Amino acid sequence: MTVVLSSLKDMTLDHCRRVAWGGEAVRFSEAAQQAMTKRRREFMALVENPLITIYGVNTGYGHQAKRRLSPQERKEQAKAPTWHRAASWGDPVPGRVARAIVFARLANFVEGHSAISPHVAEAVAAMLDGQPLPPLPARGQGGAGEILSLSHLFAALAAGLDMAEKDMLSLVNGSPAGAALVADAALAAETRLEIAAEVFALAAEAFNTPLGHYAKELEVLWNNPHDAWALRKLRTLIDGGHGGDRRPYQAPVTFRIAPRMLGETHRAASVAKEVAEQSLASASDNPVFLFPDAQRPDGEMISTGGYHNAQAASAMDQLTAAYANLCLIGERMGVKLQDPAVSLLPPFLGMPEGRSYLGCLGMAMVGYGEEARLLAQASLLPGSESGGFGQDDVASPVFPAWSKQDRAGELLDMTLATLAPIAMRAYAVTGRPVPKPLEALAAEVSNAFPDDGHPEAFGPQLGRLAETFRKRIFS
Repeated sequence: MTVVLSSLKDMTLDHCRRVAWGGEAVRFSEAAQQAMTKRRREFMALVENPLITIYGVNTGYGHQAKRRLSPQERKEQAKAPTWHRAASWGDPVPGRVARAIVFARLANFVEGHSAISPHVAEAVAAMLDGQPLPPLPARGQGGAGEILSLSHLFAALAAGLDMAEKDMLSLVNGSPAGAALVADAALAAETRLEIAAEVFALAAEAFNTPLGHYAKELEVLWNNPHDAWALRKLRTLIDGGHGGDRRPYQAPVTFRIAPRMLGETHRAASVAKEVAEQSLASASDNPVFLFPDAQRPDGEMISTGGYHNAQAASAMDQLTAAYANLCLIGERMGVKLQDPAVSLLPPFLGMPEGRSYLGCLGMAMVGYGEEARLLAQASLLPGSESGGFGQDDVASPVFPAWSKQDRAGELLDMTLATLAPIAMRAYAVTGRPVPKPLEALAAEVSNAFPDDGHPEAFGPQLGRLAETFRKRIFS
């Protein structure tokens, strides 16, 4: 299928998922093509006005902005090579992220706010037709905007096109990377949160947690829609429990606050989704074209700070912190399940029927959680270009924020994959049934981690289970 763009209203999170994760192509509608042609014509008429200054069009770039260009110089600048801007290097972002950035780049084009030449806009959209995209490093992205990352994506494309005034700026300015990165984080959070709820429910029922800890009445008493979501989710997954005697007194704090912590993660995911939806549909170019109207008959080009998406970094930081907290909850659930003095379960660290010792799994979860905690620091405004060279005195933190939440999410996946087999051991010890809504999860766990006492390192088995979870998340 192909996503058709007619206006900014078509720059949705669902369309981003289809293009970035689903590999669908993109094209502009006839209405969008006409709009881009019209705005480009109006922009070029504006450029010919000798009294108007337009950054990067009839002036130099960066610290050369005060230098006025002649008509010939501005055409030469438009065609000048830009490889020097692709200065970062290192491990590339996943292909889905690069595709999301190219998709988000189209927001400035679709209604003509960038005034880009239509043939260049069409060439950018054609990059999503299935061919591999240029590698884009996740590291070293410390510019005031996103010029370094966008140059990696678009420098080769520009070198093969007839570039005119403003076209290169339209490719590398604005904040499509910020929009795409928070969109990727939001999309991953949706399924990751579902898996976390499933594994926590599996562990809570294995612990024989009192059902009152997740009672429907708490939805009203706690007065929080995200906590209410978590309470409903856990009750649905536990499905009334095994039907036998429940634990006679309250479970440890970990099990009682699980809905609160899942609720906080749900809130963080909701914020990321909201920021992604707003960012994808925003025109963030610098300079940006204000269309002709009664106040400005010829239109106007204004310089902006649209290339800095502060909300994206903050939203991703919230996800990172939430993931780190869930890692701790998972680790404590695993330890409490294996402590008979606390769980009231038969001892099952080592089983006489040949099952293996599970005590070291808690140690692994401590490692995952500690690494996640180290990532959960705020992505504050970094300095830029040797302490603020020229005008570019503050850098954008979106790439570090994405990298932290991406790694923290992976660590949470690993924690959940380590907790789930411990919970399954508890079901085996007690003979209690796994709740029906969790049978598919139980089958995934058993397939990856048979728990048959076979002398094999646990790490590869748990890694297979974590990879199963990640396939669900990124499918």
